Order: sequence, then structure tokens, then C-alpha cells
Amino acid sequence: MVYLLPIRCVIFVLIFLCGAEITKQKVEDISNWWSVAASIVNIAVVWMLCVWAKKNNSNFGELINYQKGKTKAKQIVVISVLVLVVGMAGMYVAGYVCYGIIPYAAPMMIASIPVWLAVINVVVLPITTALAEDGLYIGCGVNQIENKVLAVTIPAFFFALQHSFIPTLFDLRYIIYRFISFLPLTLILCWYYSKKRNPLPILVGHAIIDVATAMQILASSAVPGFYETIL
Repeated sequence: MVYLLPIRCVIFVLIFLCGAEITKQKVEDISNWWSVAASIVNIAVVWMLCVWAKKNNSNFGELINYQKGKTKAKQIVVISVLVLVVGMAGMYVAGYVCYGIIPYAAPMMIASIPVWLAVINVVVLPITTALAEDGLYIGCGVNQIENKVLAVTIPAFFFALQHSFIPTLFDLRYIIYRFISFLPLTLILCWYYSKKRNPLPILVGHAIIDVATAMQILASSAVPGFYETIL
């Protein structure tokens, strides 16, 4: 399963290339659909992980070492705040390094989509992203690599790298910007899990930051002119 760590990078590139070919547009012209594509890919990845676990007489919960009753509310609060702070700081630093702007936000990340899809994705995107990404990079990465250093750095690298292709744009500066944005956070999350072996605080914190993104997409989709204010 360790060899599946790059799979999301490959899938997203293929999705946007195929989408551009089907719609006869450039990949950047369909970048606003990234959240819908992400939700679909997330569901597929969770299904794949569940199938793999079942074939090995296990289940998804065991794959990520979930243990009911192990987590205290304080842990969830601390990690959720950490995810928000480090996540935002990473994007600000990356924006300054790559674009010389603070704060910088890639406008296509909250571009509008049909409102009904945006409403659905407020729920679907955060839940499926947390399960798929943490299931893959923690369950199949940190849990499967024996070397303690590599068990953190390799999954964290691919955890961050996949964001460079969500959405896929063939712009090196954008790719580096997205990678730098998320690498500090993914390193911290993989390190924390390697020490605590408790996925629930990570799952909750991860879902919260994606709720914020999904809400921005909803606002952009429902409120005329909201998207243009960040261009």
C-alpha cells in the first residue's frame, strides 16, 4: 500500500486532462470544478482502502488505528487550532515566497460552481477529504513504513504534493506554491500521528479547515461578485 501514496497526484492530473479534452477547454478553464473532482476522488479512495482492508481481514478503522473512547476533547481542540494556524501560515508564507504577496490566495480555489453542488460539497468535501487523505497517507503511509524518519517524511511529502494538482495547472510557480503551502502542516500531522497513533484529532482538524474552504466556495457560488473581490 505504500506504493499507492502517489496515486492521488496521478488521478487528479488525469481527471483534469480528460476533463479538458472532453469539454474542449484548457485545464485552467475547468479549475473551478476542483472541489467536485476532489469529492469524487475521495469517495473512490475510501472505497479502495476499505476493499484492501477487507481483503486483509481488517477494516478502515483498524487501518488508521481508530480506537473508540481514546480521544479527549482537549486533543481535538488543540489539533484543530494547530491545523488552522499552521495551514493559514503555510499559505501566507508560500504566497510571499512564490508571488511576493501577503496574504495571497489562489482565486481558482474558491471560484463558483452551481449552487446546489456547492451546498452538497459543504458536507461531502470535508468528510471525504479527511477520510481519504488521512486514510491514505496515515494508514498506508505512516502505519506501513518501519523507519521512523521515513514513516513521517515520505507520507508527508506526497500528502503535500497531491495539493499541487488540485486543481491541475501546468504552472511551475503555482505547483511550488501549493506544495510549500501544505508541507509544514503535513509534516506536523504525520509526526503527531507517528507519536500518538490517534487519528481522530487529525480527522476533525482536517475536516474543519475544509469546511472553511467549502463555505467560501458556497459564498462565491451564491453571492454575485464575491469571487471577483479576491481577483
